[in-house]
Amino acid sequence: MNIALIGYGRMGHEIEAIAVSRGHIIKVIIDQDNTADLNESVFKGIDAAIEFSSPAAAFQNISKCLGMKIPVVSGTTGWLDNYEKAVEICRKNGTSFIHSTNFSIGVNLLFLLNRELARRMESYENYSVSVEEIHHTKKLDAPSGTAITLADGIAEKHGSYDGWCFENDQKANCVPIRPVREGDVPGTHTVTWESDIDKLILRHEAKNRKGFALGSVVAAEFISSRTGIFTMSDVMGF
Repeated sequence: MNIALIGYGRMGHEIEAIAVSRGHIIKVIIDQDNTADLNESVFKGIDAAIEFSSPAAAFQNISKCLGMKIPVVSGTTGWLDNYEKAVEICRKNGTSFIHSTNFSIGVNLLFLLNRELARRMESYENYSVSVEEIHHTKKLDAPSGTAITLADGIAEKHGSYDGWCFENDQKANCVPIRPVREGDVPGTHTVTWESDIDKLILRHEAKNRKGFALGSVVAAEFISSRTGIFTMSDVMGF
């Protein structure tokens, strides 16, 4: 498979290494210094684009690729106000698109367990929930997309919650999120259900960025021969 990498920071380098190890070719690399190369002549023969850029650039990068009928895997967060526009462009051009706030296999298992636990906890009114996310100091958005996905999963399955809020701005019926920025932490997410007598904790701690990179390449393999809008649940079969 011929892959275009859009965004060549630490995640881009990890994705490159994983993709090559799985027998793929990185044919094009787009970073902030050569954005003009995101065009049809340079992208000829590309089977899929993997986009990990910045919130400000993501939608334009994605829409250009989809407009060229190139399947896109995107892991950039902070641009999702335009998600439905990207979906429309994808469908109009008959290609494929998958966005995930986190491509890690382990985190997507956490998403699944989180929704099921929230459904079960609806029967126990003495428990309240909170989400904490810890990331490196260079992460641009807060809270993380993964934390928001966790909170949305809880609100979807538990009738006492209808959205999320920052921990310091708690509102009625919201899932409070506490974002922390420190050191070079690749990503730690914790969901805590607490009562007066105990705590129940779901936690995922990334040791490095390889899990995110592997998941994005697996997703690109999945959508490269398909048409439509997909999620990591589709990729993982649940």
